[in-house]
Amino acid sequence: MEDSANKTSLRNLLLERRDNTSHDLLKIASEKIHKKLNKVFSFKNATKIGAYYPIGSEIFTQDIIQELLSNGKEVFLPKVIGADLEFRKITDFSSLETGSFDIMEPKEECPVNNELDVILTPTVGMSHSGVRLGYGHGFYDRFLAKHKTVAISLTLEKQVIKNIPKSEHDIIMNWIVTEDKMTKIQ
Repeated sequence: MEDSANKTSLRNLLLERRDNTSHDLLKIASEKIHKKLNKVFSFKNATKIGAYYPIGSEIFTQDIIQELLSNGKEVFLPKVIGADLEFRKITDFSSLETGSFDIMEPKEECPVNNELDVILTPTVGMSHSGVRLGYGHGFYDRFLAKHKTVAISLTLEKQVIKNIPKSEHDIIMNWIVTEDKMTKIQ
């Protein structure tokens, strides 16, 4: 997936901004995002939820995943298969192993189900209009183009900017949830 020079420099700037957030501030923001996420109707009422295990300075999702599992929800995490993602059901954190890009992924024996009610997406940056800037590999855009589901971006308020150049393959998020607010896009 070709990325424009604008997107690449914007990604680098936003990653640097996010990476400069202290662990303590990231933890506090993640807790606030968790509380706000629970107020999003489509998330609260979902039974099959796609999530991600965080890397680096991404929003911490471990507590969200644990709460979902404790509440009897079906939780699916992505596994990279070639150029695509597939979501596999986990029952607890022991269902995970280190996979592509050193990201924790579901083990091979975890059942696949790509028909999910909601997907939480890791995000480098967001525009107010719902254009998500990821890491530039296009995994989530390709998945969301093939599977109709509610996509919720979890990100820091400082990562939401006025404009991100939209490419033809970019999928608009349905919700943006930050530590300060929840925004429904479509």
